[in-house]
Amino acid sequence: MLEPFFKFTNEAGTDEAGRGCLAGPVTAGAIILPKGFSNSILNDSKQLSELKRELLRPTLEREALTFSVCHVFEAEIDKINILNASIMAMHRALDQLKKSPSFILVDGNRFKPYPSISHQCIIKGDGKYMSIAAASVLAKTHRDAYMAKIHEEFPMYNWKKNKGYPTKEHREAIRKYGLTKYHRKSFRQLPEQLTLDI
Repeated sequence: MLEPFFKFTNEAGTDEAGRGCLAGPVTAGAIILPKGFSNSILNDSKQLSELKRELLRPTLEREALTFSVCHVFEAEIDKINILNASIMAMHRALDQLKKSPSFILVDGNRFKPYPSISHQCIIKGDGKYMSIAAASVLAKTHRDAYMAKIHEEFPMYNWKKNKGYPTKEHREAIRKYGLTKYHRKSFRQLPEQLTLDI
């Protein structure tokens, strides 16, 4: 059972999706849910089917006091590393909220202080608090939609299905076709990789 709040009303939950992918952006969601919000389906996005996540997205976007989603793309990931890019995505998503949160709940254990608003990192927070779970659903569904879009440009990697994660199929396609502009060049794309012509 997810808790509605950690300390205060008007808390923003934030979470990211796509951190472990070989291609595509890392995407963060931030959301402030209204007092009294409840939803029987809402849970950590990884525990939900794609259908349930897609059903939840419009409900969350409609009922939220404010929400935002931000992508940080491959070039920035390669420049500043995936941890910094993940935190940057969460900060940018928080920047875009139309209402300033009273407190920030962050999924995981790594974050950099956000200007003038206190935060709390919570390990597996997306399975504990509604706002983090909601942020995880927004991040995941928006990122999945983006990956489905760029799949049309490079269908041989099947990003529509694997979303850029290092599946056997995705790695076989990299071996066969090489890297695209959407691949993260700083990541180890193939297990035996020493150097890759890019």
